[in-house]
Amino acid sequence: MIKRIIITIVGLLVVVGILGGIKGLQIERMIAQGKQFSPPPEPVTTAVARKETWESLLTSVGSLEAVQGVIVTAELPGKVERIGFEPGTKVKAGELLLQQDISAETAQLRAAEATLTLANIELDRKRKLLSQKTISRSEYDNAEAQFKQAEAQADNIRAAIKKKTIRAPFSGRLGIRLVNMGQVLKEGEAIVSLQAIDPIFVNFSLPQQQLAQVKTGLVVQVTTDAWPGQVVDGKITAINPQVDAATRNIQMQATVANPEEHLRPGMFVNVAVVLPVRQDVLAIPATAVLYAPYSDSVFVVEEKKEEKNGPSGKIVRQQFVRLGEKRGDFVAITSGLEQGQTVVTTGVFKLRNGQSVVVNNAVTPEFKLNPEPEES
Repeated sequence: MIKRIIITIVGLLVVVGILGGIKGLQIERMIAQGKQFSPPPEPVTTAVARKETWESLLTSVGSLEAVQGVIVTAELPGKVERIGFEPGTKVKAGELLLQQDISAETAQLRAAEATLTLANIELDRKRKLLSQKTISRSEYDNAEAQFKQAEAQADNIRAAIKKKTIRAPFSGRLGIRLVNMGQVLKEGEAIVSLQAIDPIFVNFSLPQQQLAQVKTGLVVQVTTDAWPGQVVDGKITAINPQVDAATRNIQMQATVANPEEHLRPGMFVNVAVVLPVRQDVLAIPATAVLYAPYSDSVFVVEEKKEEKNGPSGKIVRQQFVRLGEKRGDFVAITSGLEQGQTVVTTGVFKLRNGQSVVVNNAVTPEFKLNPEPEES
């Protein structure tokens, strides 16, 4: 009985040993296959780092200001009888904006004009009598003074009527209406904003050490996040004669054409002053850069031969670089890359150092120095 149990145990151990050996062989074979496995090459697009000549720029932040801008207000108190404008429309200089009640002034003017006519007749009569030496010189002077007084009184009433007949002081675009029909306006109460914004001023400042590089007439390029992708050119028209003692910056003003009135007073803009000197840079597409807190890098495409004289392939090598100015879709490389080297331009975030790649530039996006988005 004991002998049979021992034989059974030995048999089980043999079976377990055989199964363990088979499983071990299977695991060794899987490990060997894993070591020999290589992932398929990653398809990438590439670009060659090349030398380019870029304009030299001095950048700053500016704000827009109307060439002429004012809040039209009431000069005299009075009730609104007529509103002669539509909010947001363009007006020309001299167009009627608002008419206040002038009925009292009109009546006063008729009386003043009648008094002026009588004073004029009396003056003519006195002038004839004086020539005949019938009256004294003092009587004539008194008649002349009364005439001038009546004339001044009539002019004063006409001036009041003119002040209550409010017209556009210059051509421009109106803002939102701030008054209503029948409203009694106080002296100085706002009626509407009037802004002349074509052309428009751009106010910005530069450090004093850059003063020697700028002068009036230099071209400026203006961009704003309100109209992304659009660059508006203008020229420097004024440079402040003094430097700000607190910031050591000097204030400048450029004039920019604004026919479509996309630029509005008070807007924040980026300003780039174009210098006559140009600079040579090594440029690559900005999408080729893998940005990281410790350092930025690119993936350089290189030829790599397989072992045992196998077919050649392409791999990527991660290269740390130092970036310079960004211009459009490109970025300048100041160090870490040489002219003629090929870099991956898309999908760099999913690559790793030494990875096999296959180049497919059939779907390469178009990179431009001055891109113009379709929906801009």
